[in-house]
Amino acid sequence: MNKKASAKTFNFQHTRKEGVFRTWFRGEHTNFNPDFEKMAEADAALKWVTEGWQPATRMVTPSTKITAFGSCFAANISNWLAGRNYNILTRDEGSNAYVVKCGEGMVNSFVIRQQFEWAFEGKKFEEDLWHGYEAESYGYDEDIRQQTLDIFSKTDLFILTFGLSEVWYDEVTGGVFWRSIPQEAYDPARHKFRVTTVEENKDNIRAIYDLIRKHRPDAKIITTLSPVPLIATFRPVSCISANSVSKAVLRVALDELMRELGDEGYLHYWPSYEIVTDVFHSPFKQDRRHLPRAVLDFIMMLFEQVWCEKQPTDEEMLRHWIAALSSAGMVSDRLEAAVRDDSLAALKRIMSKRKVARHPEAEAAIRVQLERLEGMLKG
Repeated sequence: MNKKASAKTFNFQHTRKEGVFRTWFRGEHTNFNPDFEKMAEADAALKWVTEGWQPATRMVTPSTKITAFGSCFAANISNWLAGRNYNILTRDEGSNAYVVKCGEGMVNSFVIRQQFEWAFEGKKFEEDLWHGYEAESYGYDEDIRQQTLDIFSKTDLFILTFGLSEVWYDEVTGGVFWRSIPQEAYDPARHKFRVTTVEENKDNIRAIYDLIRKHRPDAKIITTLSPVPLIATFRPVSCISANSVSKAVLRVALDELMRELGDEGYLHYWPSYEIVTDVFHSPFKQDRRHLPRAVLDFIMMLFEQVWCEKQPTDEEMLRHWIAALSSAGMVSDRLEAAVRDDSLAALKRIMSKRKVARHPEAEAAIRVQLERLEGMLKG
């Protein structure tokens, strides 16, 4: 072996009595999949999930004007940041803009692109594609377009959450609907369902990126993939398997664009999907779609830690982490209440149990964090 070879190549030979063992070349960037013990550490999500997706500098301040819309997960981001006194333009209850009234219902990349094309460049569509929560038709009213344009033109940071890649569309015009089609408007001769491709979604998100760069050249964009699964699929396959494809299509499109455009410094990705599916495994409520409040709050607190100039305290992060683990069934289900109620007595009772973590490998790491929390409650 060449003694001058860099240690970074990992081309080491390990000699034992029975022979020579070699390892594979692993390149400059090698990030391993952590085990349960590592994933139980207090900074696990930060270290093992957000790695590589963190901005060079934290860009969100209380004066940053933020527009967040897309799937329902965007509403969670808006609500959390607004509650922490950040400037969320899409929380203006006096606005009639659709990104305010129905922003969390714009779940695919086609309809998000439509809002930018309509607001920035006045594009109209040939059929009534936009319908509210009660199946009412939303048209292309110029006053509402101007309100939308006003929001977009003030925005410093767009947070766009993509939810699914299954769409209903008009076969005649090619227009894609916000969601499915109202029963009274459905025409089987022209209204069709399909699963969109990676390339189509990539083209849509790139078009959104180009429109923002053209009209708001200094604005930043954070994209995210909603962890909320499909409630149903219109494909003749199981909803669970269809959901895997629906998320994968969007995730690949986002990743390809990040590799192509990320170095420009305007497009970013926030791994909320991966935090839910890999940190908490399957933390959903009984309906297997909605996340417990403690899990949502932790993800939002982590978002602050990564993106916001004002940082959460170590105590806030630890409290939210333990409460989220408890809510997701990863540790004692009584810990969430102990954290919420600042109950030192309840915490001590839990710590006296032989087992507090679901996975034995995580037990030691969890107990270290509970001891830290105990010190905080005493202090």
